[in-house]
Amino acid sequence: MSGILQSLAGMGGLTDQVIAMDFLISAKSGVRNYAMALTETGTPEIKATLTKQLEEAIDLHEKISLYMIERGWYHPWNVTEQIQLDQQNIQTALNLP
Repeated sequence: MSGILQSLAGMGGLTDQVIAMDFLISAKSGVRNYAMALTETGTPEIKATLTKQLEEAIDLHEKISLYMIERGWYHPWNVTEQIQLDQQNIQTALNLP
């Protein structure tokens, strides 16, 4: 979405935050899925491949988390701050035209 459209929609930089959160949720899902697949595999070759993929998924999750933390979009160690941020985002979404 272009800056003009974001401004008209009243979203400003919120779209970047929404995209990052969606990416983080997808990364978490990937970690969970690889971990589950590892418990179901039967061959050492597949287990090694899934282990490598799991490690890469964990690394990606960390990078996304740090990116969001640096921008103040994610507060994984402070529930109160995260709830306040979530409430602000909810209010912004409710106020959209």
